[in-house]
Amino acid sequence: MTAAPPGDAAPAARTAPLTVGIGGAAEQTDMVLNIGPQHPSTHGVLRLRLVLDGERIITAEPVVGYMHRGAEKLFEARDYRQIIVLANRHDWLSAFSNELGVVLAVERMLGMEVPERAVWLRTLLAELNRVLNHLMFLGSYPLELGGITPIFYAFREREDLQAVMEEVSGGRMHYMFNRVGGLKEELPAGWTDRARAAVRATRARMDVFDRLVLGNEIFRGRTRGVGVLPPQTVHAYGVSGPLGRASGVDFDLRRDEPYLAYGELGDTLRVVTREEGDCLARFEVLLAQTHNSLDLADACLDRLGELPPGPVNQRLPKVLKAPEGETYAWTENPLGLNGYYLVSKGEKTPYRLKLRSASYNNIQALTELLPGTLVADMVAILGSMFFVVGDIDK
Repeated sequence: MTAAPPGDAAPAARTAPLTVGIGGAAEQTDMVLNIGPQHPSTHGVLRLRLVLDGERIITAEPVVGYMHRGAEKLFEARDYRQIIVLANRHDWLSAFSNELGVVLAVERMLGMEVPERAVWLRTLLAELNRVLNHLMFLGSYPLELGGITPIFYAFREREDLQAVMEEVSGGRMHYMFNRVGGLKEELPAGWTDRARAAVRATRARMDVFDRLVLGNEIFRGRTRGVGVLPPQTVHAYGVSGPLGRASGVDFDLRRDEPYLAYGELGDTLRVVTREEGDCLARFEVLLAQTHNSLDLADACLDRLGELPPGPVNQRLPKVLKAPEGETYAWTENPLGLNGYYLVSKGEKTPYRLKLRSASYNNIQALTELLPGTLVADMVAILGSMFFVVGDIDK
């Protein structure tokens, strides 16, 4: 080892960076950035309060309540027929599924059996509604990342399915087709053939999303490894639906606690999961689930063709009262788990109807998901959460 030259001290180990100047530039101040409440990429009126260190997000706080409708309170002032019109509006992309959860809870309270034909029709329409929901996000998510083309394809497929949904129910978005005890009325003549043709046409064109979106290297570069949601966060925040399954949480009520006719569709129902938990995985799960819902719709149409003619609803008294008690029903809605806690005092209106909506829980995970990521990735992460703000501010 060579000795230090005379007069020179041995070099000391440097343990901290050397500060060569002191002034205002040496002070570090975090910046608070408000996204919204009118930001176009948030699918409604949501506000995000971000604390930034340069381009890096330090903390994120979703601020909800800007479009709160107070539906749960309004449930208490309307009878069991009238609450359906309120229930189908919080997630405006999943109106049929929203109605379904309410009537299932009331039917469970009444101990009511629904005609078999109505059970299969409900299952069919719920899956068509799931496809309509997913197509919106399959088209809008690439749009938020700068890809304008997929949204046109998504709306073309939606129009085919919207046409048959509108024909059977009379409503374009808010169907009001569910009733306590079944459905509003019988199908129009020839409707099942038109529904089958719409499903077939939609399936034939779904490869557009496989090639145009998943095959796009820019899209994959913006989403792979971005916004990773670990399974422990999924469990901690009650995240469900495609978001939870994209993080490896293999749970789907249609398979694990079957309702409607899903118990008889085990050979067709496929629960899609991924392990990566990133934005790309969430999109892949949504796309694969759309393919499977089209298969389930075909299976329901096949079964309906085998059923003999029969009623699609139960005859109800003029004033419908649920017996005193409480019950809980939950459904696998397109965006995740929806729960309905119904308390009755024996009157014609609910004493309490608590709604557990999927988007409300899912969006809370942003407090864990966004910190540590770049501002440039914020929109990619936010869009991949697949939420509807009305489903948060129910």
